[in-house]
Amino acid sequence: MPGFVLLMRPRDDGDDTMRIGFTVTKKIGNAVVRNRMKRRLRALARELLAERGVAGADHVLIGRNGGVERDYALLRTELGKAFRKVTPQAADTPAGKVATPADTTTPAKAGAQVGKRP
Repeated sequence: MPGFVLLMRPRDDGDDTMRIGFTVTKKIGNAVVRNRMKRRLRALARELLAERGVAGADHVLIGRNGGVERDYALLRTELGKAFRKVTPQAADTPAGKVATPADTTTPAKAGAQVGKRP
């Protein structure tokens, strides 16, 4: 089980700014533990959001149990994997092929979830 969950929702407002939010519930621990987890999530986001985030989308990292004790390199790998799952795979299409909606499906498993506005 990953140390966090990544939620991503496109805003569809024409603005390409990537936004990010962090949340850790009281079930994780006291304020010291929750703040430590948020600091780790912020550091991960600083490293990976600019290159792997989705333009024009809101990203939310939700801290989970075990995230504070988990190795930072492992969290970084998990976040990279989660970003790959929520990022449209248009960049993965072969040269000369136009991406179709079937090519750009984004699975929502293993700590990554994609949501569309109703």
